[in-house]
Amino acid sequence: MEGVQVVTQDYVNILITKSDSEDAAPVERRFKKGITILEFKTKLELVTGGSASTMQLKLYDNKNNFVCNIDNDEALLGSYPIDDGMVIHVIDKFTLVKDLTSTESAERFRLSEEEYEKKGDTLRSFLQRNKLGKYNEEEMTKLKEQQQKELEEEAKLAEAVLVGARCEVRVPQQPTRRATVRYNGTLDGAKGIWIGVQYDEPRGKNDGSVNGKRYFTCPPKYGGFVKPVYVTVGDFPVEEFDLDDEI
Repeated sequence: MEGVQVVTQDYVNILITKSDSEDAAPVERRFKKGITILEFKTKLELVTGGSASTMQLKLYDNKNNFVCNIDNDEALLGSYPIDDGMVIHVIDKFTLVKDLTSTESAERFRLSEEEYEKKGDTLRSFLQRNKLGKYNEEEMTKLKEQQQKELEEEAKLAEAVLVGARCEVRVPQQPTRRATVRYNGTLDGAKGIWIGVQYDEPRGKNDGSVNGKRYFTCPPKYGGFVKPVYVTVGDFPVEEFDLDDEI
């Protein structure tokens, strides 16, 4: 049909780099070409702790040549000229929640500054060649201003989310879930403020702990942490469900 994108289930292996992690090696991840760019950003958000709404994605080929900006949230990942081994550079203000580097790349951190500079395949050299991240003064100034503004807006949103309140969690490309607020604050290794919730149904990610640190307690698969922008507080009754009805 005209105007309808064809969804493909093919996968692509791509390298992910970040403007604020120049000493880390690029990270390889596998994604379906049939997901939308918004879904792709949301997946990156769950891994990095950033915000899909502020990510800027740039595509480079395997020779570090700029290909294009990935900026249409409604387009499919596979609709861009992306192939195995290409690089998607993420420009954002977020900090990684998880250590995405491998044991091998961790060895690079033990190199002296002089030895590291001699290596030509580092992310630092990639950023310098393409004037990305802190090597683009204008870009960094805009990002810092944007970061400060969004942190202030996030803090205002979080003020209205009280522990114990009922809420609905509305993450893009995911079903709406009802929950009870159990935590409001920061997470170790993550940027900004996070809302910890206990879902009415076992459709969460954890039991109230992240990376070995506990922020609240709930049964396994009932807990989750989301940004304040995705939380709507209100008089939402507890959802009743039957596990026999689940697929």
